[in-house]
Amino acid sequence: MKMKSPDDLTFQEPSAKKPFYTSLFFQLGIAIAAGVLIGHFLPKVGSELRPLGDGFIMLIKMIIAPLIFLVIVTGIAAVGDVKAVGRVGVKALLYFTCATVFALIFGLIVANLAQPGAGLNIDPSTLDTTTLEEKSGEAKNAADFILGIIPVSVIGAFAENNLLQVLFFSVFFGAAIVVVGQERCAPLLAVFENILELIFKVMSWVMRVAPLGAFGAMGFIIGQYGIETLGTYAKLILACYTAALLFIGILFLVAWIFARVPLWQFIKYTREEFLLALGTASTESVMPRIMTKLTNAGCSRATTGLVVPTGYSFNLDGAAIYLSISLLFLAQAFGHDLSFGQQLAALGVLLLTSKGMAGVPGSSFLALSATAAALGIFPVAGVALLLGADRIMDSMRVAVNLLGNCVATFVVAKWEGQFDRETMKRAFAGEITNEDTARMLGRDEEWEEMEAERLASGNAPSPKFGGGPTPDALPRIDMQPATEAASATPDEDSPQVAAQSKS
Repeated sequence: MKMKSPDDLTFQEPSAKKPFYTSLFFQLGIAIAAGVLIGHFLPKVGSELRPLGDGFIMLIKMIIAPLIFLVIVTGIAAVGDVKAVGRVGVKALLYFTCATVFALIFGLIVANLAQPGAGLNIDPSTLDTTTLEEKSGEAKNAADFILGIIPVSVIGAFAENNLLQVLFFSVFFGAAIVVVGQERCAPLLAVFENILELIFKVMSWVMRVAPLGAFGAMGFIIGQYGIETLGTYAKLILACYTAALLFIGILFLVAWIFARVPLWQFIKYTREEFLLALGTASTESVMPRIMTKLTNAGCSRATTGLVVPTGYSFNLDGAAIYLSISLLFLAQAFGHDLSFGQQLAALGVLLLTSKGMAGVPGSSFLALSATAAALGIFPVAGVALLLGADRIMDSMRVAVNLLGNCVATFVVAKWEGQFDRETMKRAFAGEITNEDTARMLGRDEEWEEMEAERLASGNAPSPKFGGGPTPDALPRIDMQPATEAASATPDEDSPQVAAQSKS
């Protein structure tokens, strides 16, 4: 359906509220509940449902790389300031480092109080590490991780879906557009905007099968690992989830103090995305939609495009909490009471190892194995103890990681002056504040009605995207023969040229 320009919109009565069963939140809830029941009562059937979840995540990954490229390039072009983009990157990395250190320390505090592994007295000779070796990939040292951000081939970065490499190239490309000049690059930007609209539309279609993906993923998790695992690792699981809830409470304070964002309203506003992330045990499954929701809530496109993908590798708050609690759990399980100095040393090793594990299978096992080998506190084979509980921790890690990255986006956007709180209030009230959000969420007609009502009330047209120009200010490509273009070129003495030279 072709979107109408604001001038063509006339006031219409808002459409009737849609039935509750058409809500994505309701459909996801039913799908997850059905997956749990199938996995518990028919575990063999549940174990065979994994392709549904994996297929949905593959559909999402199909568009993540081009989406990040287009969002960052057009966002930087809209900001028009290369130095501002650099400041956003530095501030984001500074925030991520502080947040990770705090999350690790917070996990150590909770583990010292809860003592989840005390009294287990595990014999290392009884451990089987075969499954652990199958689950773990290959770790990278700090130098390899940093060099891995630079793509050897841009095409390879897109083909391999390496988000950090795509982000790295996108920043350079967007900065080049600013330096060369937006006027000269206007035709290219117009093409990028049109392609981005198509990506948003594809994403809205993909989300229609999200309940099926959540059903398959949850059925597989419960069918493969069983609910009985909860009882075996009760103290460890309780410690991790309690720490996660307390940490979320701290995020509430950070969001309000630094950006004046009521986080409970934000969670309500993004409840569909959080439920989908929990159902699929993956934050990547909601990256495109969460970025769209953040721009709809007043964060600039450039800040969102830089902070969110970077945070997926650098700001894993939930994983940091899990790593520090699991480290003390293993030490306590083998009868070791770590001193304050040993815990500080473990904190430093975890801070380094956790940064090089993004995207590596079994990354938590690798980080803990590297820490155990570096400190010699307990046998490296002891990490195999966590195999049964690791999958149960996914929900905790996913929720805290995702919420932590959203808070980081609000804080950095506010810090850089690229956050509109009035737009946030409109978004939290259920309003669509820009055209791109309507396309991504598949709410084109609803947006037209809202926009018509806004214009009828005397308000200014909504922008095409968060932090961007109004629709009538977007560059347009006028295709005409060269002879016509030359004849249509105004003389140097014409009023148009004089006005442009003055501007």
